[in-house]
Amino acid sequence: MLIDAIELLVIGGPVVFILGLFSVVALTVIVAKAWQWWHLRPVRAGTVAAALDHLERGERPRALLLVNGQTNPRARLLARTLRLLDENELDTEALRDESLRGARIAVADLASHLRILEVIASLAPLLGLFGTVLGMIEAFQAMESAGSAVNPAVLSGGIWKALLTTAAGLAVAIPVALAHGWFERRVEVVAAHLRDDLDRVFTCLARSPRPGTRAQAQPA
Repeated sequence: MLIDAIELLVIGGPVVFILGLFSVVALTVIVAKAWQWWHLRPVRAGTVAAALDHLERGERPRALLLVNGQTNPRARLLARTLRLLDENELDTEALRDESLRGARIAVADLASHLRILEVIASLAPLLGLFGTVLGMIEAFQAMESAGSAVNPAVLSGGIWKALLTTAAGLAVAIPVALAHGWFERRVEVVAAHLRDDLDRVFTCLARSPRPGTRAQAQPA
């Protein structure tokens, strides 16, 4: 198998070599993102919802106990927001801004390096097509040089070698595009959950006005 891969690299030339590098980079990113998602695996079903239910009933300590110390971004953001509420140092508007900033950071972290997959999925088929065009040019140049003594076997051999780069480009692009789409969808789902969680928190605060913050209690 290793010998076959080396032969393909030799036949395909620099284009296949570059596509091979693309595949290695893409595989590295996919494995790293898969590990990240596994490490940030969801909390037990209903935990965040149960914490929000406790918060709506005014049971903030129990809500914080459910989500505190979790690695999942939803639980982590909710726990951070609840701790800021307990500190009572920010007014509601500042607290909302700080919570939204935390949500943006969490989403940006989940979406990190996905652009690499997107670029590889876009460039791989184009690079393969570019290699095919170069190979076809070489094949027709050889055919022109041969004049009337063209050997069809030689021509067909040149054509399949040229088409090899297109096949390699598609072989790299298809799984990378699938992985990118899957990761991107997961990020969108988490972002929607984060927005919904924060909306519930601040809706609860609007129903139950907070006591004056420390900053507001200080004399002017």
